[in-house]
Amino acid sequence: MPTLIMRPTGRSAQLHQENFGREAGPRWGGWLDLWARQRQRAALRDLADDPHRLNDLGLTRQQALEEADKPFWR
Repeated sequence: MPTLIMRPTGRSAQLHQENFGREAGPRWGGWLDLWARQRQRAALRDLADDPHRLNDLGLTRQQALEEADKPFWR
């Protein structure tokens, strides 16, 4: 029966990490952007009742609520 000898090499781990990063970036990047937009709009909705913070951003309450009501994909 043949014997299988496995030897760990630092090079294979490095290549795996490089490949994973290259492949995962384009697939996950878009979803992470959509998730971030959803969180930002939820935070903007929370700010809609604070006129001082809205003034700092240069927005009116109506503008903040309109932006917060947009779906996360737009």
